[in-house]
Amino acid sequence: MSAHEPGKFRIGLVQMSCSTDSGENLAKAVERTRQAAEKGAQIVCLQELFRSQYFCRQETAELFDLAETIPGPSTETLGIIARELGVVIIASLFEKRARGLYHNTAVILSPDGEIAGLYRKMHIPDDPLYFEKFYFTPGDLGFRNFDTPFGRIGVLVCWDQWYPEGARLTALQGADILFYPTAIGWHPSEKAQYGAQQVSAWQTIQRAHAIANGIYVAAVNRVGFEGPPEQGLEFWGHSFVADPFGVVVAEAGDSAEEVLVVECDRTRIEEVRRNWPFFRDRRIDAYAGITERWSGR
Repeated sequence: MSAHEPGKFRIGLVQMSCSTDSGENLAKAVERTRQAAEKGAQIVCLQELFRSQYFCRQETAELFDLAETIPGPSTETLGIIARELGVVIIASLFEKRARGLYHNTAVILSPDGEIAGLYRKMHIPDDPLYFEKFYFTPGDLGFRNFDTPFGRIGVLVCWDQWYPEGARLTALQGADILFYPTAIGWHPSEKAQYGAQQVSAWQTIQRAHAIANGIYVAAVNRVGFEGPPEQGLEFWGHSFVADPFGVVVAEAGDSAEEVLVVECDRTRIEEVRRNWPFFRDRRIDAYAGITERWSGR
């Protein structure tokens, strides 16, 4: 339960740009985490793969050098900060699990600085400039919840945010909020024609997860242009928090670094679920087909 107010907890989202210097990125993340804590955040979420620029734009074996073990340098540094500030930190890392075995992993650090758990990204994309299957083995820990002193949280990562199954299975474990560390942006050649609808779809699907599950949803994206002019990505920011009825209660812009701090209230979850009882009316006896790859011919 939150020390701020009974039933309430405060989250912080760190939206930032990343340089080619991993040490600089870590220092920036630490400073922004401090800023979030100063504003009252109790759970701070960093964006996907915040230690580096988004390296999955290309398939290059040398980039495996960016990976680190868990525990490792990032968890050591962030654990010290979590303990100093008394906050939970959600940190998305390029995990080296073994030689030749890597994951896109979110680490949850508790206020005592210890690792409270891991979530390994389940859905791995393979699209132009998002060549993640080259780097990441799909997660093998399933969809998970983590108890913290401030609330029960679910954590998923980026491409996971398009899948209602992942949101549902995580929400069904009792989480108060779903966090989605993210790295998503526009291809230079597509922005003019498709940019607005891509951002709208991205936000709409996640707001739908909030509504369908009566749960808070928080997405934290990066900003800035990375890569060569015609073969890079312009990350679109727009980090946001939606309440359990999909109302966007806070949203960052598309280009500036920002720290969003938002108060979440468990009584709002109760209110929405009483009036929109989707869990009550689920036909769990009729959903077996959802585990089929395809039900048509």
